[in-house]
Amino acid sequence: MNILVLCPHFAPDVAPTGEVMTSITVELARRGHRLHVVTSLPWYRHHAVDAGWDGQLVRHEDVAWGRITRLHPFPTDKGNLPARALAFGGFTLLAALEGAITHARPDVVLAMSPPLSLGPAGWMVARARRVPFVFNIQDVFPDVAVELGLLVNPRAIAAASWLERTTYAKADAVTVLSDELAANVRGKLSAASTTDIEVIPNFVDTVHVQPSDPENGYRREYGLTGKTVVMYAGNVGLSQSLDLVLAAARRSLDRTDVAFVINGGGTARPDLERAAADLPNLHFVNMQPKARIPEVLAAGDLHVVPLKRGLAKASVPSKLYSILAAGRPLVASVDPGTEVARTVAAAGAGIAVDPEDPDAFTAAIHELLDDPARAAAMGASGRRFVETWASPAAVAEAYEALFVSLVHRAGY
Repeated sequence: MNILVLCPHFAPDVAPTGEVMTSITVELARRGHRLHVVTSLPWYRHHAVDAGWDGQLVRHEDVAWGRITRLHPFPTDKGNLPARALAFGGFTLLAALEGAITHARPDVVLAMSPPLSLGPAGWMVARARRVPFVFNIQDVFPDVAVELGLLVNPRAIAAASWLERTTYAKADAVTVLSDELAANVRGKLSAASTTDIEVIPNFVDTVHVQPSDPENGYRREYGLTGKTVVMYAGNVGLSQSLDLVLAAARRSLDRTDVAFVINGGGTARPDLERAAADLPNLHFVNMQPKARIPEVLAAGDLHVVPLKRGLAKASVPSKLYSILAAGRPLVASVDPGTEVARTVAAAGAGIAVDPEDPDAFTAAIHELLDDPARAAAMGASGRRFVETWASPAAVAEAYEALFVSLVHRAGY
């Protein structure tokens, strides 16, 4: 089968969604499929095209399993939503054009959101080629932007919502990460819709990420040796309530053996660093290479997943499963009853508290710091739970089965 993939990031870019699509692509290739991936030049780490990749609008790379086409992403400040919309528009137009002229003769088109704009591009290419269109949803947009207060203009919200609903309706299938996100999508479709909604969760590589000694090179490099480390590792952006980490660090100054770490980069980091200037127990560390992720995860005795109110209803952070794979307990500050909260409870891997509640968040952290035996048992329980989770190969197999069923439908 020939598969055309439209996605915003792909290896060697380090965006989590890029790692997801890279792994799925590799596994589909192992199953004998040919793929043409249309993506962006690497730019996620610095929100600027990486050195060595700049200077060209379009780059083609032929690989053993097909072709990778990398397009200029026109990177902008993440906080400037109008500029980002224009950037996504330019990237989307290039992606649609490349998909339309590809020589791969695809049997199916898979597009990833965000950005939402890749959905219409995927649909147009699929219809021009008379093949099925599958829309993969990582975060539900515009819900996330509205919850964050980034999208407030009623007309802009209405336009984005119309585009979202229309794209779902035009897709042959929409894939989501959880039952909750599936319900979100179904609620935006008419009763007569024929769009399939498939839950295909993201995965974690439990071979690559395993429990290991916390006293490692990462701790030595950043002055954390001998400390009990409370770790946030991930994007330092607008979706995360990282002010909670600052509050917990401030309320833990008397615990001289405890260090808090925010590992990662993003638009919110400069303000956080300024606010934390008087906190000697809080360390900021730059985003680490992918190969070092197991070491970063192992360095934390306790991990935190803080999402702003409403965000856990529209997003499932992939870091959750990596923490479980590393055998570390966690404190999640998320909306109750959402996928993250349910997973933490089902895995017995930590404590979930209400979002944006510094008292509850700090109390949960102190509760586990004061009972290391319980925390260790939670980490081990999380590891056992995630070992039964979907592997990259199983997720690729689920996509393959979906593609085959759609291709065999009447009209394709």
